[in-house]
Amino acid sequence: MRIYSTERGIARQADAGSLDLLDLACADVAELLLGPGLEAARDAPVTATVPLDDARVLAPVARPGKVLVIGYNYPSHADEVREARGEVHLPEVPNFQIVAGAAVVAPGAAVVLPKVADAEVDYEGEVAVVIGRSAKEVSVHRAWEHVAGLTVVNDVSARDIQARAMAGDLTVSISTAKSFDTFKPMGPCLVTADEVGAQPDLRLITRVNGEVRQDDRTGTFVHSIPELVAHLSEFMTLEPGDVICTGTPRGIGFFSERFLREGDEVEVEVEGIGCLRNRVESASSAPRPPGRR
Repeated sequence: MRIYSTERGIARQADAGSLDLLDLACADVAELLLGPGLEAARDAPVTATVPLDDARVLAPVARPGKVLVIGYNYPSHADEVREARGEVHLPEVPNFQIVAGAAVVAPGAAVVLPKVADAEVDYEGEVAVVIGRSAKEVSVHRAWEHVAGLTVVNDVSARDIQARAMAGDLTVSISTAKSFDTFKPMGPCLVTADEVGAQPDLRLITRVNGEVRQDDRTGTFVHSIPELVAHLSEFMTLEPGDVICTGTPRGIGFFSERFLREGDEVEVEVEGIGCLRNRVESASSAPRPPGRR
């Protein structure tokens, strides 16, 4: 099942070009998960059917309680770091950061270059996991039972801020670099867990202005989705609507110094889920307040 959060409420994809708007009193997928659950979307009466192109699609989860980002989860990304910096070892356990849920924006919303860090803003195309049931100290074997489904995220990052943090500047952190407003575009939909399976092998492609920058498959993950969920649940309770960004492959702009500029369009397309598309704007040209959903 493919579920969309829209300005008219929760919708279920009817076919390739249309959405069924559902009779559910939920603003987004997070409210659905915290309330009646996914099965309610499967069974809910349809109030109207609209063309997908005419629907204003929001981020599946407009305000996650937690967004957790995973580092070094594709061997290809570790390889590009090694080529640039020397020896890098793949992590034996997942490397993660917690970033602001307020950074999430919808498909089509602007990624705004922040005034304090506009020179080295970079893209990271990723598959994201949305938690469906609370998870605390769950086993790898049971972890997938706590997953609602998958969506697409661009884990936008300010590399100059990140570099300062990695060099020991105590006034910033890697989380700071990834938490600016608009730095977590998400969508277009949630594909439920039953359609993808616990070990999905999905092609991920990131394009900037139509040029392919990243192209890899989730089947190469260093740590599987169940391993990520289980590990993170040892540190904190994962709640319905929390989001785990599963890492990015080779091809980020940092190593080629091809950072995002005003007017760029970034597309992150994941096989079986969809294409997330966002344009880049400067802080001076972006509307205030920026669109959140």
